[in-house]
Amino acid sequence: MVSNTRLYGASIAFVSGLYSLWSASMASRMVTSSWLMGLLGVVVIVHGAALLTDYAEKLGGASGPLMIVYSVLMLLNQALLGTGVMDDGSGMGMSDGMGGSAMTAGMGWDAGMVALAVLMLVSGVIMTNSESTDSKGGM
Repeated sequence: MVSNTRLYGASIAFVSGLYSLWSASMASRMVTSSWLMGLLGVVVIVHGAALLTDYAEKLGGASGPLMIVYSVLMLLNQALLGTGVMDDGSGMGMSDGMGGSAMTAGMGWDAGMVALAVLMLVSGVIMTNSESTDSKGGM
């Protein structure tokens, strides 16, 4: 039987991964950020599926830290988009005739993606802590 922790991690992975794929597909052109979110979405969905199988046992204690890494990459991408350092592919960047104003420089961030990344971070921490507790016989 799949533990509640793995079910929680898998559900967060599916939602975050699907949202990442959707977000990447909505870009009017594929740029670095879109490719990163698309690739990360696929990897996160595959990881979520693995959490629902016996393969999760082979992953061992790596699942929690992997979720943390995924979430940090998502948050870093959003921080770069929000500060205007990275283009989001929406055509709203500094080079589309808007004059590069401060108003358009920070329009790339996505509050939904940030919220999902924070949930994924929490999920990774929970998974890491419960796996260390499981190995000590506490759960």
